[in-house]
Order: sequence, then structure tokens, then C-alpha cells
Amino acid sequence: MRASGNKALRVILLLGLVSLAADMVYEGARSIIGPYLLILGASATLVGLVAGIGEIASYGSRILFGYAADKSRKHWTLIITGYAMILSLPALAFANRLDIASTLIILERLGKAIRTPSRDVIIAHTASSIGRGKGFGIHEAMDQIGAVIGPLIVAIVMNYKGYNDAFLYLFIPATATLPLLMYARRHAVLLDSDAYTSIHARASIGSIPRLLWLYLAFVSISVAGFAHFQIISYHIKFTSAMDDVYIPILFALAMGVDALIAIIVGHIFDRKGLLVLILVPLTTLPIAPLAFSTNPTFIVAGAVLWGIVMGMQETIMRASIATMVDRARLATAYGLFNGIYGIAWFSGSIMMGMLYESSVLGVITFSVTLSIASMLLLLVMLKVLEASSNS
Repeated sequence: MRASGNKALRVILLLGLVSLAADMVYEGARSIIGPYLLILGASATLVGLVAGIGEIASYGSRILFGYAADKSRKHWTLIITGYAMILSLPALAFANRLDIASTLIILERLGKAIRTPSRDVIIAHTASSIGRGKGFGIHEAMDQIGAVIGPLIVAIVMNYKGYNDAFLYLFIPATATLPLLMYARRHAVLLDSDAYTSIHARASIGSIPRLLWLYLAFVSISVAGFAHFQIISYHIKFTSAMDDVYIPILFALAMGVDALIAIIVGHIFDRKGLLVLILVPLTTLPIAPLAFSTNPTFIVAGAVLWGIVMGMQETIMRASIATMVDRARLATAYGLFNGIYGIAWFSGSIMMGMLYESSVLGVITFSVTLSIASMLLLLVMLKVLEASSNS
């Protein structure tokens, strides 16, 4: 059963509010994790490794949890469990060793893996009555409001009290996340039940359409060439291109751009469809040359473009999945999408960290080359889609 426009909008806004609080925690912490690990003695390779393992834990495990969600239909159990694990990030306030800090970072990313496929299925189905691009766009915009507020709070606290107290203050939004989620569930549970009572757990990776596999290949190449912000922030700290206090502010700027672009590009997606995806590699292309410079103006420009790409990845890349598979396999498809996304970002992060140790130019060349390759693959995918539509 489809939700009416008003019911659909209410559910998306409530889930957006939950994500707002959660992203205050995650993005606030992420804005300073790179330099914090450097203070604890990490090398660029180790920062890339932690970032990569964190992302593969977050995205790679979604293949399992997406499939489990389709089979069990325990969507809310998975969502609640995943959000509870966000408390590991404020606990970084008590971490004084690299192994402890790294474990806490990766643990939070695993929680993200547990909750996201189920949450995305609810959003995708709910938004079918108002436009999936719009639905994911609204959710992402609210998510990124938290992503802006979190780093700003961290910047203020860090400026006066340091890194440990900055993490400690994140306990406030972290403890607010679960009550907000329970409230959202009270309003969404009936809609969720209606959405899934007619779905039988017949998910199978082998039954995923060929078009989706082509799409996932495009995603993997595109994301592998997209620099992780932890590596960018490490570069800023290592080269002293900007004072430390500006790093979380820069990240907040990127998240603000993300929020704005999400609504805009989501609306365009509902009108133009998959063709809008070409904007992802086109915008990724200049990020590395700008962000890995030592010129503050270029770095700021790179951060703005970085936020634009994140907004598109979280909106139109996610909305595209629901146009390629049926509802019964949607959580599995989202799990595959996020799993491949994470493997690609893991590989790209490791490679960029290793390249950075010897040559910044190598990082730039790697990113630009993969952006061009992903653009070409997307054009092939669109041609296949056009041919199948005409046949």
C-alpha cells in the first residue's frame, strides 16, 4: 500500500530528524578524526587504513544486513540496533591509544551498516507517492543539517578545550538519537507494516537485474576515485595549509553544500531520471587537484565540490536503485549497492593513503583517471538502458 503524500512526508521528516541527531555525532567526530589520529601517532597510511576499514565495515556489511532485512522483515530491530552503536564515537573522549580509537571508529561504522538498508527501503517505498528523488533529497538535507551543526560544535569546543572535550560533548546528541527514533517509529510503524505485509522473502543475489550490475560497476569506479575527507584533513594538517580549528569548519561547509544540493538534485532526478548521474563524475573530477593543494582558496573550493558530490551520492545514487529492482529485493539491492560502495571507497582510501606517502601528484592522477573511467562506463550503461527501452 502506498502512503498518501502527507503521511509519506511525515515519515520522511521524522526519519530525517533521527538522522539529523545521529549526523551531529558522526560528522562532528569525522571532521577531526584525521588530525586526532595523527596526534595519537598515526601515519597517512594508517589513517587511510582506518578510514577504509571503517567504510568497508559500514558499506560491505550492508550486503549481509540488506539480505537479512528482506528475509526477516525485522527492519525496525535492525534500525534501532544500528543507531544504538553511534555511542561509540563520543567514547573517543576516553581513548588514548590508536588501537582503542580505531576500534571505536570502526564499531560505529558497523552500526551504520546494520541500520541503513532497512531505513533506505522504508524511505524508497514511502517516497514513491511524492517522488523518490524528493524523498531522499529531503532526508539527506535534514541529515546534513546535523552534519553542519556537529562539526561547528566540535570546532567551538576544540578551540577552547581541545580534542577530548570535543568528543565528550557529542554524548548530548548521541543520547537524544534513540528517543527520537522511538518517536519516529510510533508514527511510521503502521505505514511500514502496510508496506511489507504483501512482500514475501524471496530475495536472491542471483536474481538481481543486469542493469543494476552495470550501475554498481559505475558506482565502484566513481567512488574509488573520490577522496575521503579524513585523508584531505590529514593533508591540511600535515602541510599546515590551514589552522586546525578551520578543519571542522571546512567540513561543516561541505556538509551545508551537501544539504542544499540534495534537495535540488533530487528534484532534477524526478524530472530527468538516470541521466542526472553524469553530474557525479563531472563534479568529482576537479576535487583532488583542488583539495590536495596548499592554497586555502583552492582547498575551500575542493571542499565545496566534495559536498556537492556527497549530496548526489546520498540522493540520486540511492534513489536510482529503487528504479531498477522490485520491492521484494530492495533491501538486498541496497545492501549490494552500499557493500560495493564501501569496498570501492576502502580500496580508494588505501591507495590514496599509500600514494600520498610518496607523491601528492599520484593521488591527484589516481582520482582524475577513475573519474573519467566512471563517466565512460555510465555512458555505456545509459546506452544499454536506451536500447532495452526501445526493444
